[in-house]
Amino acid sequence: MAARAERMAFMALASGWFTAFADRDLPDFVPAVNTHCPLVGTNPDFIYGAASIDGAGQYLLTGERGGGLFLLMDIAAGGLGVLEPLGPSLATIDFDTLALDENGCFSLLLSAERPEHWAGDWHRLDASALSLSLRQASYDWGAHREARIAIERIDIPHAPRRWDEVEIARRLDALAAYPGRLAGMALGFIAGQRRKALWNRFEHDDWAGRGGVEGQHYYQGLFRLEPGKVLLLETELPEQVLYWNVQLNDMLWTTVDWMNRQSSLNGGQAAIDADGRFRAVIALDDPGISNWLDPGGNAEGAIMLRWTGASSGPEPRLTLLDRESLAECLPLGTLRVDAQTREAQLRARRRAAQMRRRW
Repeated sequence: MAARAERMAFMALASGWFTAFADRDLPDFVPAVNTHCPLVGTNPDFIYGAASIDGAGQYLLTGERGGGLFLLMDIAAGGLGVLEPLGPSLATIDFDTLALDENGCFSLLLSAERPEHWAGDWHRLDASALSLSLRQASYDWGAHREARIAIERIDIPHAPRRWDEVEIARRLDALAAYPGRLAGMALGFIAGQRRKALWNRFEHDDWAGRGGVEGQHYYQGLFRLEPGKVLLLETELPEQVLYWNVQLNDMLWTTVDWMNRQSSLNGGQAAIDADGRFRAVIALDDPGISNWLDPGGNAEGAIMLRWTGASSGPEPRLTLLDRESLAECLPLGTLRVDAQTREAQLRARRRAAQMRRRW
């Protein structure tokens, strides 16, 4: 565990570098988490971006919405940036509510007051705002054009700066402390799950105002496998749902490698049984079921399932079973795969993950 904790610390340093020298006058959406920095429960289906801003400024965002399921931006009074305190969400913008042209392009102004000359989309910027966080979701990785977004501050002249020695030292000190801060957040989350004894069961949380998607149902818990056992995950599906997924994380709240392992499944990847229910099997070794969730060798870890834009939030359940009795607990017609098919699935998954914009 010590080596894994050290690895987490170096990942946090790598992630923190993207924001350690952020300039609120010259903002840029940077990827704080991705396949190589899968910290604090990174969602495998999301592409994230973060930009530091000044709540007193005026910011123009231009670009293309892209072909994903949704593109959302959270305005917050602080986030996961190295120089930012954690702060509450102030507003969420759904880019599907903006005026998009025939090419899916948009123009959005953020400011304290709407300028008289501005005729396009506008959103009020709270004076306490410090960060913008983007997330775009996709079922079919790499098959769609990702969103492209530029951000610029327009209420002051364009003036690149040269940091002085004192400011560089201040930012490097903050970066050096960042792994401890991020580890505290991750381990604190897992510790909270432990205190609630959420082994092989779920609790509901909406993560409202704490970085979650507004109106989303989150079910989170811990899984524990025993020798010769597997876990059967079962849930009904909402009648209507924009997006859903389930993912596995380790006990450091780092998402299990989703590029090389099937450690997550979404509504486009999962096989649904004839009775309309979703079932998946968490097992250390491939059980030959299409909906295998691979924990990456972790007998213990964290699990999260989310329903987004859903007409309801069905509660999933986990059942610990003897591996030998798994077949009799699954319905007839459960999609099964052989070793050759699994190899093809995993290779296709790996290619698709690399086709996404991660940097």
